[in-house]
Amino acid sequence: MPAIEVRDIHKRYGDVEAVRGVSFDVAHGEVFCLLGPNGAGKTTITEIAEGHRVPTSGSVSVLGHDPGRGARELRDRIGVVLQSSGIQEELTVGELLEMHGRWYSRSLTPDALIDLVELDAKRDTRAGELSGGQRRRLDLALGLVGDPDLLFLDEPTTGFDPHARRHAWSTIRELCSTGKTVFLTTHFMDEAQFLADRVAVMVDGKIVASGPPEALGGRDELPTEIRFALPAGTGLAGLPELPGAAVSEDRDEVLVTTPQGVAATHTITGWALERGIALSRFSVSQPTLEDVYLALTSNNEEATS
Repeated sequence: MPAIEVRDIHKRYGDVEAVRGVSFDVAHGEVFCLLGPNGAGKTTITEIAEGHRVPTSGSVSVLGHDPGRGARELRDRIGVVLQSSGIQEELTVGELLEMHGRWYSRSLTPDALIDLVELDAKRDTRAGELSGGQRRRLDLALGLVGDPDLLFLDEPTTGFDPHARRHAWSTIRELCSTGKTVFLTTHFMDEAQFLADRVAVMVDGKIVASGPPEALGGRDELPTEIRFALPAGTGLAGLPELPGAAVSEDRDEVLVTTPQGVAATHTITGWALERGIALSRFSVSQPTLEDVYLALTSNNEEATS
């Protein structure tokens, strides 16, 4: 049985259908990431899986339970990190973690959690005195306090500096290596690329694409882009033949778009080395996850408008 099983979920708010026939599974030990523009239905789906909302129709199973029933056995096995949460700001970091740990049948120690989220120097600091990034680290620690089998993360690294984000990502991946499952929503494409085993993109209440980040929307089959700058006196006409490629000038660089990235790169670099031509700013890339995401969301929004 999957950790999360969603089947043909619909959710209406009056005349507005926020979710329209969504189905997906999340495997145990997987990081599943839900992407989509504001208003796409991500929050509604997440809140249904967490048990905070009930679908208008369809079914959902989380760790073998109907989350809408609010069973204690389920609550004891999940952790939730919301975009914002209300906590007792007069309590210290250590006091909050100790208090929240008492609510679960099993829990991680405050010392272990503080070390995990790098708040060692803030153990005795009141929550209301923490910076925004430190507060998000505390939120993550509180989500992990019950040693959950399934962790819901809603924009978990908002407000983090680059070092803290990378540390949080490593922490999340380490959690999955112990068999935990993560359901992630984020607006950071690099976060989804680094963390997710699978990604689903929602637009207008529907999932329009899903799969591993490297293959989402046929990303692994999209053309390769090769960019470089030629030295003065060398023009496009002097380049070697590149069958099937489109060659153009983009500002002061040459842009080669080709479905045969390896062969084209070999031809261009071999040509330059033979002639002693320096190709500055040379780069080879395929469309990023963000490129594919923007194409998917814009295309589907245009189709529904």
